[in-house]
Amino acid sequence: MGRELCERFPVAARTLAEADEALGFPLSKLIFEGPEEELRLTENTQPAILAVSVAAARVLAERGVTPALTGGHSLGEWSAHVAAGTLAFSDAVRAVKARGRAMQLAVPAGQGAMAAVLSLDAAQVMEACAEAERETGAPVAAANLNSPAQTVISGALAAVEKAIALAKAKGARRAVMLPVSAPFHCVLMQPAQEEVARVLAGLTLADPGIPVAANVTGGLVTTVAAARDALTRQVTGAVRWVDCVRALADGGADVFVEVGPGKVLCGLLKQIDPGLKAVNVEDAASLEKTLAELAG
Repeated sequence: MGRELCERFPVAARTLAEADEALGFPLSKLIFEGPEEELRLTENTQPAILAVSVAAARVLAERGVTPALTGGHSLGEWSAHVAAGTLAFSDAVRAVKARGRAMQLAVPAGQGAMAAVLSLDAAQVMEACAEAERETGAPVAAANLNSPAQTVISGALAAVEKAIALAKAKGARRAVMLPVSAPFHCVLMQPAQEEVARVLAGLTLADPGIPVAANVTGGLVTTVAAARDALTRQVTGAVRWVDCVRALADGGADVFVEVGPGKVLCGLLKQIDPGLKAVNVEDAASLEKTLAELAG
């Protein structure tokens, strides 16, 4: 991911070099050459995705495309704050590496799980989680409210398995375990949240230059205090992505540009509101396509 952007656009290459310098090791080499198993460690995946996302945003900015509002899903909220000028890119890269390491260490391998529940109302998914908690005595909760048709749950393995069974009984079309390394965005991440709070306390933040959607509330933040609070609480809180998209749309956004690897958020946007336009930038071809659509 990101290789073509770096080969074609010097600003993208400089962004990856800046990440390498901030971390003190060649993250760009790991992104482009692997080994994949090392890149998949969340303490490496998080700064890698952040760096490629910011690189794509900077390429767009050089072509005259800058956001009026911004937001990001989970880790992407950090990229959004870099784009908004809330925190320096180098600080963000180091912070999300620490965030990833803390999230990985918060729960021993095999004890937690996440699952995607499809085609069941989010309220019913939450009911299934509450019932599963009562029956198992272990935590499970909605972690990603991704679209009206997709909710991801997270928690202790036994509780997630029970919630899956209950969700299916309530009419979910499908509920499947996700191949993740830890149960993100649930109460089990409390140790990681405390570490993120510590890291953020040591950083200099500024008021966002543009409004940023906050995962944990689904609203827009415009101050340092609100940004710091949102980035901290999202570690254990649910990603209220449906609310984030609606808040951005209510704020005036009618074209959403997804930057970085993949276009998952473009797909979710269509589920949330088919009337909103979604484009993405992850390589040269998608960049040119997006620029043409924005110009037209």
